[in-house]
Amino acid sequence: MTGLSRRHVLTGAAAASAATALTPLANSPASAAAPLATTQAPGWYRYNVGSYQITVATDGKRSFKLPDSFVLNAKKDQVNEALLAAHMEKDMMTIPYSPIVINTGSKLIVVDTGVGEANFERSKGVSGQFQSNLKAAGIDRDKVDTVIISHFHGDHINGLIKPDGSPAFPNAEILVPAVEWKYFMDDGEMSRQTTDRMKEVFAGTRTVFDALKRKVTQYEAGKEVAPGITAVATYGHTPGHISYVVASGGKTLYVQSDVTNHPALFARNPGWHAFFDQDPQMAEATRRKVYDMLVADKMMVQGFHYPFPSVAYVEKAGSGYREIPVAWDSSL
Repeated sequence: MTGLSRRHVLTGAAAASAATALTPLANSPASAAAPLATTQAPGWYRYNVGSYQITVATDGKRSFKLPDSFVLNAKKDQVNEALLAAHMEKDMMTIPYSPIVINTGSKLIVVDTGVGEANFERSKGVSGQFQSNLKAAGIDRDKVDTVIISHFHGDHINGLIKPDGSPAFPNAEILVPAVEWKYFMDDGEMSRQTTDRMKEVFAGTRTVFDALKRKVTQYEAGKEVAPGITAVATYGHTPGHISYVVASGGKTLYVQSDVTNHPALFARNPGWHAFFDQDPQMAEATRRKVYDMLVADKMMVQGFHYPFPSVAYVEKAGSGYREIPVAWDSSL
């Protein structure tokens, strides 16, 4: 049996490259140069939960230089170690966005809306892809019955409006968490904010909901927001942050919203506090409780910031957790 070492592989690759350079390929009919692609295939994926059908339609991603304080209670070197362990780039953070649509058979329901179409041009197509991917998946925005919002950060609500400020889902009822609405629409709370980031969150909330003339329906945690879809209080990330249990035909799916951000950091290290968690201690307690439940119940989870298509199971891994991506199925 012949053993292969890294040196053998690299030496072989170099030899093959040299041989290719010396081979007169121009005489081969298969050597015509093919242009490199400049776009990706549409980003959507479907799977079933009982009789309900879930469509994951990516909104793209955001990449930025890793701030020193991205994790409040871990050193940047530790965060970089976690990124490298996940085969991600050092000193760079990439956060995916994965809204979903639930087709119950009688209702078409969007859960969270991404950063908004206006971001498509601003980001040169890197983000703001949700509507184009919905269209590619055969979903007509005008036929959406309900939009359920988990919390009021811009990557979840900005897609409620078009670039001109008109409703992105003109015929849909917009459902928002009552606790979230009470907090973020309170002028007194807005006046007490001291950081630029939180001032922007409050201002962005008003920009979106004022464009909609504040025409929303508030809902409470612990109740069904639609048949088979129950709101679960997962406070900490924001004061009224909500996740969902989708149940149909004896099958369940946990839609975790932002219980974690990218799992390579915050599932592996549930005690890490992200700078955008408003109550980091509460967010950590929520995260541990939710992930212990996901492990114990072996429940499938849909993660807004998981790598696309963002659906997995969770198991314990050391002092944290790791996600096991659900195998891509080419049929339904």
